[in-house]
Amino acid sequence: MTVSVSTSSTNTPSLMPARLVSFAGFDNNTEQFHNAVREQLSQDIEVLFAYAELPSPLIDACRYVMTGQGKLVRPLLVASAFDSVNQSNANANENTDKSTDDKNSMANADGLEALLENDSDYDMCRRAALAVELLHTYSLVHDDLPCMDDDDLRRGQPTAHIVFAESTALLAGDVLQTLAFEVLTAELPTFAPFDSSIASQLIAIFAPRARRMVSGQMLDLNAEATTGISQSDLEAIHRDKTGALIEAAMLMGAICAGATAPQRMALQECAQHIGLAFQVQDDILDVTTSTDTLGKPAGSDEKLDKSTYVKLMGVEQATSYAQSLFNDGRAAIIRELSSRELSGKKDSADNNALLALIEWLWSRKK
Repeated sequence: MTVSVSTSSTNTPSLMPARLVSFAGFDNNTEQFHNAVREQLSQDIEVLFAYAELPSPLIDACRYVMTGQGKLVRPLLVASAFDSVNQSNANANENTDKSTDDKNSMANADGLEALLENDSDYDMCRRAALAVELLHTYSLVHDDLPCMDDDDLRRGQPTAHIVFAESTALLAGDVLQTLAFEVLTAELPTFAPFDSSIASQLIAIFAPRARRMVSGQMLDLNAEATTGISQSDLEAIHRDKTGALIEAAMLMGAICAGATAPQRMALQECAQHIGLAFQVQDDILDVTTSTDTLGKPAGSDEKLDKSTYVKLMGVEQATSYAQSLFNDGRAAIIRELSSRELSGKKDSADNNALLALIEWLWSRKK
């Protein structure tokens, strides 16, 4: 059964070159920075779809699922990691030689732009943000299919297999997955030519974590038929199902910014904590928030008899656990990517896009 929906495959993307979206460029305003990242992503999605030339109704289904009202956490993680590494390196350069007037401007958007070797650094970050959102959305489309979780609501709108034929939804997920890898090296208008060195590093990070995400989904399905699952077993599932792509997002943003080995290690440590925290939050919200707020069916975990942190430890203890995970993730970033004079202060998020994003995630209600 399908539901009639108005879609359009005639959107023509703007060919204006993108400009650096910088946290400092918006006076460290989290909402403005996130909105700018979302707007850039929306434009880049249309550029990609124009390039791909997919037939109808496949293109309609892809546009439908990629332009819903999602949180876009993963592309925000890419952009925030990219910005935080650049800002950290800019501050390091400024501290190295405060006597040079040019270094005094390194903390603003123009300074960050000057810090980049060429346009491809930022444009590779745009490609990485597209890649993680394409892969994540493919996983949601397949997750919602009748053979999986059989959900009829996602991101506040009917799921793809409800609006389109089930076969079209299946193919939409398939093509989004392939585009997630293709976008890293495609010759796209409005993008600088891809950097082969960065692209190879991105694929080396992205591919195994994409595979882990699918493995985690299988482990999650297996756990539905298992009683008495332990916390360590539950964490093993979600380190792959949820955490792997969050880890990929942060590391891919860092790679595009030329992160050092210690910075990458700190980001990976942070991502491992945040990935688990995000899943614990989802489990809590599933039982404490309404369907209207969530944009997907509330109580679906209980309906499917899923193993969850709430089921294992209760809402109060699960909330405390999520808080501790966020704190650990925050500490890893402060150690390597926040200015030393702010590292012991609560307001250290004020000048760091990634710390600000972590605060935003902790306070989310959907």
